[in-house]
Amino acid sequence: MKTRILSLIAGTLLSSGAAHAASLEVKVTNLTQGIYFTPILISAHTGDAMLFKTGEKASEALQAMAEGGSLDGLNTILTGINANTVSNPAEGLLAPVTSTMADLETSDGNDKLSIVAMMLPTNDGFIGLNSWQIPSEAGTYHVYLNAYDAGTEANNELVVDGSGAPGVLGIPASPGAAPGTLGTGVTEDEANEMIHIHRGNLGDDDASGGKSDLHNTVHRWLNPVAKVTITVK
Repeated sequence: MKTRILSLIAGTLLSSGAAHAASLEVKVTNLTQGIYFTPILISAHTGDAMLFKTGEKASEALQAMAEGGSLDGLNTILTGINANTVSNPAEGLLAPVTSTMADLETSDGNDKLSIVAMMLPTNDGFIGLNSWQIPSEAGTYHVYLNAYDAGTEANNELVVDGSGAPGVLGIPASPGAAPGTLGTGVTEDEANEMIHIHRGNLGDDDASGGKSDLHNTVHRWLNPVAKVTITVK
């Protein structure tokens, strides 16, 4: 039996046995000191679908989210497979050391939980929870999320207006701390074009030059970058 490909990427087969509906409360906390999360996507879906998979190419929908924060493509796909989804529970950006909450009612069979959001300022960095098994037992569960690189854009670390569209090089915005200017660019290409753990922003301490427009005292991070608290009722 082959796994379905749902315009995302191939996933794992739905595990045997009945998968029942559940009521979830999902809390996402930004653990970074200077990185913002764009509108967050929280989805419960079947086990034969994944939003992303490390070591494989990003879908166009994932690329749009990772480079510009757009959830439109992912939402369209998830709607098409009858996933249960909450988009943008924070009603905008999620600032450092803040949290947002969402209630999610899942349908029978939608027993995998996924979460994504772009990280700003990055070129194509995102937080990711990938097809986490929703427990059948009521209780509170904690999951820590790493930062991923979509592999679709060079991490030049230059802030460029209008660069949020896929294929347009640059970071679309630097909320919280004004970016530097006149950076020459950290790199023009990346050897790894697959989804992988993000190396982190490098930044520099030159506000009007250097290689990066990002600040090495503000925009760097270590994994994990987010904490998710899931309450199964």
